[in-house]
Amino acid sequence: MTTSPLSARVAAIPESPTLAVTAKAKALRAAGEPVIGFGAGEPDFPTPAHVVEAAQAAAADPANHRYTPAAGLPELREAIAAKAMVDAPGLEASAAMVTVSNGGKHALFSLFLALLDPGDEVIIPAPYWVSYPEMVTFAQGVPVAVGTDVASGFRASVDQLEAARTPRTKALVFVSPSNPTGAVYPPEEVAAIGRWAAEHGIWVITDEIYQQLVYGDAVFSSLPVMAPEAAERTVVINGVAKSYAMTGWRVGWSIAPSALAKGLAVLQSQSTSNVANVSQRAALAALTGPQDAVAEMREAFDRRRRTAVRMLQAIDGVQVAEPEGAFYVFPDVSGVLGRTIAGTLVESTLQLADVLLDVAKVAVVPGEAFGAPGSLRLSYALGDADLEEGLARLGDALAG
Repeated sequence: MTTSPLSARVAAIPESPTLAVTAKAKALRAAGEPVIGFGAGEPDFPTPAHVVEAAQAAAADPANHRYTPAAGLPELREAIAAKAMVDAPGLEASAAMVTVSNGGKHALFSLFLALLDPGDEVIIPAPYWVSYPEMVTFAQGVPVAVGTDVASGFRASVDQLEAARTPRTKALVFVSPSNPTGAVYPPEEVAAIGRWAAEHGIWVITDEIYQQLVYGDAVFSSLPVMAPEAAERTVVINGVAKSYAMTGWRVGWSIAPSALAKGLAVLQSQSTSNVANVSQRAALAALTGPQDAVAEMREAFDRRRRTAVRMLQAIDGVQVAEPEGAFYVFPDVSGVLGRTIAGTLVESTLQLADVLLDVAKVAVVPGEAFGAPGSLRLSYALGDADLEEGLARLGDALAG
Protein backbone atom coordinates (compact mmCIF):
# COMPACT_ATOMS: atom_id res chain seq x y z
CA MET A 1 0.00 0.00 0.00
CA THR A 2 1.42 3.38 -1.03
CA THR A 3 1.02 6.24 1.44
CA SER A 4 1.90 9.86 1.05
CA PRO A 5 5.10 10.97 2.78
CA LEU A 6 3.45 14.32 3.55
CA SER A 7 2.04 15.18 6.94
CA ALA A 8 -1.68 15.93 7.02
CA ARG A 9 -0.77 19.54 7.85
CA VAL A 10 1.27 20.03 4.69
CA ALA A 11 -0.97 17.92 2.48
CA ALA A 12 -3.85 20.25 3.30
CA ILE A 13 -2.06 23.34 1.99
CA PRO A 14 -3.10 24.32 -1.55
CA GLU A 15 -0.57 25.81 -3.94
CA SER A 16 -0.61 29.61 -4.09
CA PRO A 17 -3.02 30.40 -6.97
CA THR A 18 -1.18 33.58 -7.93
CA LEU A 19 2.17 31.80 -8.16
CA ALA A 20 0.53 28.94 -10.06
CA VAL A 21 -0.96 31.30 -12.66
CA THR A 22 2.37 33.11 -13.04
CA ALA A 23 4.25 29.82 -13.46
CA LYS A 24 1.79 28.60 -16.10
CA ALA A 25 2.07 31.87 -18.01
CA LYS A 26 5.87 31.72 -17.92
CA ALA A 27 5.85 28.13 -19.15
CA LEU A 28 3.60 29.04 -22.08
CA ARG A 29 5.81 31.99 -22.98
CA ALA A 30 8.86 29.73 -22.85
CA ALA A 31 7.07 27.44 -25.31
CA GLY A 32 6.62 30.36 -27.72
CA GLU A 33 3.07 31.40 -26.81
CA PRO A 34 2.47 35.21 -26.77
CA VAL A 35 1.05 35.19 -23.23
CA ILE A 36 0.55 38.43 -21.31
CA GLY A 37 0.51 37.81 -17.57
CA PHE A 38 -1.62 39.84 -15.17
CA GLY A 39 -1.00 37.41 -12.33
CA ALA A 40 2.28 38.46 -10.76
CA GLY A 41 2.24 40.72 -7.73
CA GLU A 42 5.60 42.28 -8.43
CA PRO A 43 6.82 45.48 -10.10
CA ASP A 44 8.25 45.17 -13.61
CA PHE A 45 10.99 47.69 -12.77
CA PRO A 46 14.58 46.77 -11.89
CA THR A 47 15.77 47.28 -8.33
CA PRO A 48 17.21 50.83 -8.02
CA ALA A 49 20.87 51.00 -9.08
CA HIS A 50 22.20 52.30 -5.75
CA VAL A 51 20.62 49.33 -3.98
CA VAL A 52 22.26 46.87 -6.36
CA GLU A 53 25.61 48.63 -5.91
CA ALA A 54 25.28 48.38 -2.13
CA ALA A 55 24.62 44.65 -2.45
CA GLN A 56 27.65 44.18 -4.69
CA ALA A 57 29.85 45.93 -2.17
CA ALA A 58 28.34 43.88 0.65
CA ALA A 59 29.06 40.62 -1.15
CA ALA A 60 32.75 41.56 -1.34
CA ASP A 61 32.97 42.35 2.38
CA PRO A 62 33.93 39.30 4.51
CA ALA A 63 31.94 40.76 7.41
CA ASN A 64 28.82 39.77 5.50
CA HIS A 65 29.96 36.17 5.10
CA ARG A 66 28.93 35.37 8.68
CA TYR A 67 25.77 35.01 10.73
CA THR A 68 23.98 38.04 12.11
CA PRO A 69 21.54 38.09 15.03
CA ALA A 70 18.45 36.08 14.10
CA ALA A 71 16.23 39.17 14.24
CA GLY A 72 18.40 41.01 11.72
CA LEU A 73 21.34 43.39 11.37
CA PRO A 74 21.15 45.94 14.20
CA GLU A 75 21.63 48.86 11.80
CA LEU A 76 18.86 47.59 9.52
CA ARG A 77 16.48 47.20 12.44
CA GLU A 78 17.28 50.77 13.48
CA ALA A 79 16.67 52.00 9.94
CA ILE A 80 13.36 50.15 9.69
CA ALA A 81 12.11 51.71 12.92
CA ALA A 82 13.27 55.17 11.87
CA LYS A 83 11.71 54.95 8.40
CA ALA A 84 8.44 53.61 9.83
CA MET A 85 8.15 56.63 12.12
CA VAL A 86 8.85 59.01 9.22
CA ASP A 87 6.30 57.35 6.94
CA ALA A 88 3.65 57.17 9.68
CA PRO A 89 4.16 60.19 11.96
CA GLY A 90 3.03 59.33 15.46
CA LEU A 91 3.97 55.65 15.21
CA GLU A 92 6.06 54.36 18.08
CA ALA A 93 8.77 51.99 16.88
CA SER A 94 12.19 50.89 18.02
CA ALA A 95 14.82 48.45 16.81
CA ALA A 96 13.86 46.08 19.65
CA MET A 97 10.36 45.78 18.14
CA VAL A 98 11.66 44.81 14.68
CA THR A 99 12.18 41.26 13.39
CA VAL A 100 13.69 41.12 9.88
CA SER A 101 12.29 38.19 7.92
CA ASN A 102 12.62 36.45 4.56
CA GLY A 103 9.99 38.66 2.98
CA GLY A 104 6.67 39.94 4.28
CA LYS A 105 5.12 36.51 3.70
CA HIS A 106 7.59 34.93 6.12
CA ALA A 107 6.91 37.69 8.66
CA LEU A 108 3.19 36.88 8.54
CA PHE A 109 3.74 33.12 8.69
CA SER A 110 5.93 33.44 11.78
CA LEU A 111 3.50 35.88 13.38
CA PHE A 112 0.52 33.55 13.09
CA LEU A 113 2.60 30.71 14.56
CA ALA A 114 3.71 32.91 17.44
CA LEU A 115 0.32 34.47 18.17
CA LEU A 116 -2.31 31.79 17.68
CA ASP A 117 -3.34 28.84 19.81
CA PRO A 118 -5.50 26.02 18.42
CA GLY A 119 -9.04 27.26 17.75
CA ASP A 120 -8.24 30.98 17.90
CA GLU A 121 -10.28 32.87 15.31
CA VAL A 122 -8.85 35.48 12.97
CA ILE A 123 -11.19 37.87 11.14
CA ILE A 124 -10.08 38.46 7.54
CA PRO A 125 -12.02 40.88 5.31
CA ALA A 126 -12.58 39.44 1.83
CA PRO A 127 -11.46 39.71 -0.89
CA TYR A 128 -8.20 38.81 0.84
CA TRP A 129 -4.65 37.97 -0.21
CA VAL A 130 -4.59 34.25 -0.91
CA SER A 131 -2.13 33.27 1.83
CA TYR A 132 -3.79 34.82 4.90
CA PRO A 133 -6.38 32.08 5.56
CA GLU A 134 -3.94 29.29 4.67
CA MET A 135 -1.38 30.61 7.15
CA VAL A 136 -4.00 30.92 9.88
CA THR A 137 -5.16 27.36 9.26
CA PHE A 138 -1.57 26.04 9.28
CA ALA A 139 -1.09 27.72 12.69
CA GLN A 140 -4.21 25.82 13.88
CA GLY A 141 -6.28 28.97 13.93
CA VAL A 142 -9.67 29.49 12.29
CA PRO A 143 -9.98 32.08 9.50
CA VAL A 144 -13.29 33.98 9.55
CA ALA A 145 -14.01 35.80 6.29
CA VAL A 146 -16.02 39.03 6.22
CA GLY A 147 -17.28 39.78 2.73
CA THR A 148 -17.08 43.16 1.00
CA ASP A 149 -18.00 44.18 -2.53
CA VAL A 150 -17.74 46.86 -5.20
CA ALA A 151 -20.61 48.83 -3.67
CA SER A 152 -18.79 49.17 -0.34
CA GLY A 153 -15.51 50.05 -2.02
CA PHE A 154 -14.23 46.69 -0.75
CA ARG A 155 -14.02 48.10 2.79
CA ALA A 156 -15.31 46.24 5.84
CA SER A 157 -17.37 48.22 8.36
CA VAL A 158 -17.15 48.06 12.14
CA ASP A 159 -20.67 46.59 12.17
CA GLN A 160 -19.54 43.74 9.90
CA LEU A 161 -16.48 43.06 12.04
CA GLU A 162 -18.59 43.09 15.20
CA ALA A 163 -21.04 40.62 13.66
CA ALA A 164 -18.12 38.26 13.00
CA ARG A 165 -16.64 38.58 16.50
CA THR A 166 -17.00 35.68 18.92
CA PRO A 167 -15.40 34.81 22.28
CA ARG A 168 -12.69 32.97 20.27
CA THR A 169 -11.70 36.01 18.18
CA LYS A 170 -7.98 36.61 18.70
CA ALA A 171 -7.00 38.88 15.82
CA LEU A 172 -8.03 40.95 12.82
CA VAL A 173 -6.04 41.12 9.59
CA PHE A 174 -6.28 44.71 8.36
CA VAL A 175 -4.89 45.67 4.95
CA SER A 176 -4.86 49.15 3.43
CA PRO A 177 -3.91 49.57 0.59
CA SER A 178 -5.36 46.20 -0.26
CA ASN A 179 -4.20 43.27 -2.29
CA PRO A 180 -6.25 42.26 -4.32
CA THR A 181 -8.68 45.18 -4.58
CA GLY A 182 -6.53 48.30 -4.25
CA ALA A 183 -8.96 49.65 -1.62
CA VAL A 184 -7.67 52.32 0.76
CA TYR A 185 -9.54 52.98 4.01
CA PRO A 186 -10.10 56.67 4.88
CA PRO A 187 -8.46 57.81 8.13
CA GLU A 188 -11.74 57.98 10.05
CA GLU A 189 -12.59 54.36 9.15
CA VAL A 190 -9.10 53.20 10.14
CA ALA A 191 -9.51 54.95 13.49
CA ALA A 192 -12.95 53.42 14.08
CA ILE A 193 -11.71 49.90 13.35
CA GLY A 194 -8.71 50.41 15.63
CA ARG A 195 -10.93 51.63 18.47
CA TRP A 196 -13.23 48.63 18.01
CA ALA A 197 -10.28 46.22 18.19
CA ALA A 198 -8.90 47.92 21.30
CA GLU A 199 -12.30 47.87 23.01
CA HIS A 200 -12.53 44.10 22.61
CA GLY A 201 -8.86 43.23 23.25
CA ILE A 202 -8.34 42.00 19.69
CA TRP A 203 -4.90 41.90 18.10
CA VAL A 204 -4.54 43.74 14.80
CA ILE A 205 -2.16 42.52 12.12
CA THR A 206 -1.85 45.46 9.75
CA ASP A 207 -0.15 44.61 6.47
CA GLU A 208 1.35 47.85 5.14
CA ILE A 209 3.44 46.42 2.31
CA TYR A 210 1.74 48.77 -0.23
CA GLN A 211 2.03 51.81 2.03
CA GLN A 212 3.97 53.88 -0.53
CA LEU A 213 1.63 53.09 -3.43
CA VAL A 214 -1.42 55.35 -2.94
CA TYR A 215 -2.99 57.48 -5.68
CA GLY A 216 -5.25 60.47 -6.28
CA ASP A 217 -6.87 61.94 -3.18
CA ALA A 218 -6.46 58.77 -1.12
CA VAL A 219 -4.08 58.85 1.85
CA PHE A 220 -2.33 56.08 3.72
CA SER A 221 -3.24 55.86 7.41
CA SER A 222 -1.47 53.55 9.85
CA LEU A 223 -3.91 51.97 12.29
CA PRO A 224 -1.79 52.27 15.46
CA VAL A 225 -1.38 55.98 14.71
CA MET A 226 -5.08 56.58 14.03
CA ALA A 227 -6.07 54.53 17.10
CA PRO A 228 -3.24 54.75 19.67
CA GLU A 229 -5.28 52.69 22.11
CA ALA A 230 -4.84 49.70 19.76
CA ALA A 231 -1.05 50.06 19.47
CA GLU A 232 -0.20 47.68 22.32
CA ARG A 233 -1.91 44.86 20.42
CA THR A 234 -0.95 45.83 16.87
CA VAL A 235 1.73 44.30 14.65
CA VAL A 236 2.85 46.19 11.55
CA ILE A 237 4.03 44.11 8.58
CA ASN A 238 6.08 45.70 5.80
CA GLY A 239 9.06 45.13 3.51
CA VAL A 240 11.04 46.40 0.55
CA ALA A 241 9.46 44.13 -2.08
CA LYS A 242 6.75 46.30 -3.61
CA SER A 243 7.93 49.90 -3.17
CA TYR A 244 11.54 49.25 -4.18
CA ALA A 245 11.02 46.50 -6.81
CA MET A 246 12.84 44.00 -4.58
CA THR A 247 10.53 41.00 -4.54
CA GLY A 248 13.38 38.57 -5.20
CA TRP A 249 15.64 39.94 -2.46
CA ARG A 250 13.32 38.54 0.23
CA VAL A 251 13.44 41.14 2.98
CA GLY A 252 10.39 41.94 5.04
CA TRP A 253 9.77 42.65 8.71
CA SER A 254 7.34 42.92 11.58
CA ILE A 255 7.16 45.71 14.14
CA ALA A 256 5.57 44.20 17.22
CA PRO A 257 5.19 44.89 20.95
CA SER A 258 8.39 43.84 22.68
CA ALA A 259 7.16 40.58 24.29
CA LEU A 260 5.84 39.33 20.95
CA ALA A 261 8.95 40.55 19.11
CA LYS A 262 11.13 38.51 21.45
CA GLY A 263 9.05 35.42 20.72
CA LEU A 264 9.32 36.02 16.98
CA ALA A 265 13.10 36.28 17.26
CA VAL A 266 13.24 32.98 19.16
CA LEU A 267 11.02 31.30 16.56
CA GLN A 268 13.20 32.60 13.75
CA SER A 269 16.36 31.46 15.54
CA GLN A 270 15.00 27.91 15.40
CA SER A 271 13.74 28.08 11.82
CA THR A 272 15.62 30.24 9.30
CA SER A 273 18.06 32.16 11.49
CA ASN A 274 19.00 35.48 9.86
CA VAL A 275 18.03 36.76 6.43
CA ALA A 276 20.88 36.70 3.88
CA ASN A 277 23.30 39.48 4.80
CA VAL A 278 23.68 40.82 1.26
CA SER A 279 19.90 41.22 1.04
CA GLN A 280 19.84 42.97 4.41
CA ARG A 281 22.53 45.40 3.26
CA ALA A 282 20.54 46.03 0.08
CA ALA A 283 17.42 46.75 2.14
CA LEU A 284 19.41 49.15 4.32
CA ALA A 285 20.47 51.06 1.19
CA ALA A 286 16.88 51.13 -0.06
CA LEU A 287 15.52 52.61 3.16
CA THR A 288 18.28 55.13 3.81
CA GLY A 289 19.21 56.11 0.24
CA PRO A 290 17.50 58.20 -2.45
CA GLN A 291 13.74 57.67 -2.73
CA ASP A 292 13.36 58.97 -6.30
CA ALA A 293 12.71 55.51 -7.76
CA VAL A 294 9.74 55.02 -5.44
CA ALA A 295 8.09 58.18 -6.74
CA GLU A 296 8.83 57.23 -10.36
CA MET A 297 7.29 53.79 -9.95
CA ARG A 298 4.24 55.26 -8.20
CA GLU A 299 3.71 57.67 -11.10
CA ALA A 300 3.90 54.82 -13.63
CA PHE A 301 1.52 52.64 -11.61
CA ASP A 302 -0.94 55.53 -11.34
CA ARG A 303 -0.94 55.95 -15.12
CA ARG A 304 -1.45 52.22 -15.65
CA ARG A 305 -4.19 52.14 -13.00
CA ARG A 306 -6.20 54.73 -14.93
CA THR A 307 -5.66 52.87 -18.21
CA ALA A 308 -6.82 49.59 -16.69
CA VAL A 309 -9.98 51.10 -15.21
CA ARG A 310 -10.87 52.92 -18.45
CA MET A 311 -10.45 49.83 -20.61
CA LEU A 312 -12.26 47.48 -18.22
CA GLN A 313 -15.18 49.88 -17.82
CA ALA A 314 -15.71 49.72 -21.58
CA ILE A 315 -16.42 45.96 -21.45
CA ASP A 316 -20.08 44.99 -21.28
CA GLY A 317 -20.88 43.04 -18.12
CA VAL A 318 -17.85 44.21 -16.17
CA GLN A 319 -18.02 46.41 -13.03
CA VAL A 320 -14.87 48.10 -11.71
CA ALA A 321 -14.19 49.92 -8.46
CA GLU A 322 -11.32 52.33 -9.08
CA PRO A 323 -8.35 51.12 -7.00
CA GLU A 324 -6.77 53.80 -4.82
CA GLY A 325 -3.61 51.92 -3.91
CA ALA A 326 -1.30 48.94 -4.59
CA PHE A 327 -1.10 47.82 -8.24
CA TYR A 328 -4.13 45.63 -8.80
CA VAL A 329 -7.59 46.07 -10.25
CA PHE A 330 -10.36 43.68 -9.20
CA PRO A 331 -13.23 43.77 -11.69
CA ASP A 332 -16.55 42.07 -10.98
CA VAL A 333 -17.20 39.97 -14.08
CA SER A 334 -20.32 38.18 -12.83
CA GLY A 335 -22.22 39.90 -15.64
CA VAL A 336 -20.09 37.95 -18.11
CA LEU A 337 -20.74 34.54 -16.60
CA GLY A 338 -23.25 32.46 -18.48
CA ARG A 339 -21.86 33.51 -21.85
CA THR A 340 -20.36 31.13 -24.36
CA ILE A 341 -16.76 32.07 -25.13
CA ALA A 342 -14.92 30.23 -27.91
CA GLY A 343 -17.45 27.43 -27.71
CA THR A 344 -17.31 27.08 -23.92
CA LEU A 345 -20.20 27.98 -21.63
CA VAL A 346 -18.44 29.88 -18.86
CA GLU A 347 -20.18 29.55 -15.49
CA SER A 348 -17.45 30.52 -13.00
CA THR A 349 -14.43 32.75 -12.86
CA LEU A 350 -12.27 29.65 -12.46
CA GLN A 351 -13.51 28.57 -15.88
CA LEU A 352 -13.19 32.07 -17.25
CA ALA A 353 -9.54 32.35 -16.25
CA ASP A 354 -8.76 29.07 -18.04
CA VAL A 355 -10.62 30.17 -21.18
CA LEU A 356 -8.89 33.56 -21.25
CA LEU A 357 -5.48 31.89 -21.03
CA ASP A 358 -6.31 29.40 -23.77
CA VAL A 359 -8.15 31.74 -26.13
CA ALA A 360 -6.76 35.21 -25.51
CA LYS A 361 -3.36 34.21 -24.13
CA VAL A 362 -4.04 36.41 -21.10
CA ALA A 363 -3.25 35.15 -17.58
CA VAL A 364 -5.49 36.44 -14.77
CA VAL A 365 -6.22 35.12 -11.28
CA PRO A 366 -9.82 34.03 -10.57
CA GLY A 367 -11.63 35.60 -7.64
CA GLU A 368 -12.14 32.22 -5.96
CA ALA A 369 -8.49 32.45 -4.85
CA PHE A 370 -9.32 35.61 -2.89
CA GLY A 371 -12.62 34.51 -1.41
CA ALA A 372 -14.56 36.45 -4.05
CA PRO A 373 -16.03 34.26 -6.81
CA GLY A 374 -17.28 36.32 -9.74
CA SER A 375 -14.26 38.61 -9.88
CA LEU A 376 -10.78 38.57 -11.39
CA ARG A 377 -7.53 40.06 -10.12
CA LEU A 378 -5.32 41.78 -12.67
CA SER A 379 -1.97 43.25 -11.73
CA TYR A 380 -1.11 46.40 -13.67
CA ALA A 381 2.56 46.14 -12.69
CA LEU A 382 3.60 45.43 -16.26
CA GLY A 383 4.70 47.56 -19.20
CA ASP A 384 2.21 50.03 -20.68
CA ALA A 385 2.17 48.36 -24.10
CA ASP A 386 1.59 44.88 -22.64
CA LEU A 387 -1.10 46.29 -20.35
CA GLU A 388 -3.09 47.78 -23.21
CA GLU A 389 -2.60 44.77 -25.49
CA GLY A 390 -3.64 42.35 -22.76
CA LEU A 391 -6.74 44.32 -21.83
CA ALA A 392 -7.71 44.65 -25.49
CA ARG A 393 -7.44 40.87 -25.88
CA LEU A 394 -9.51 40.37 -22.73
CA GLY A 395 -12.18 42.75 -24.03
CA ASP A 396 -12.32 41.02 -27.40
CA ALA A 397 -12.66 37.60 -25.77
CA LEU A 398 -15.47 38.72 -23.47
CA ALA A 399 -17.28 40.37 -26.37
CA GLY A 400 -17.52 36.93 -27.92
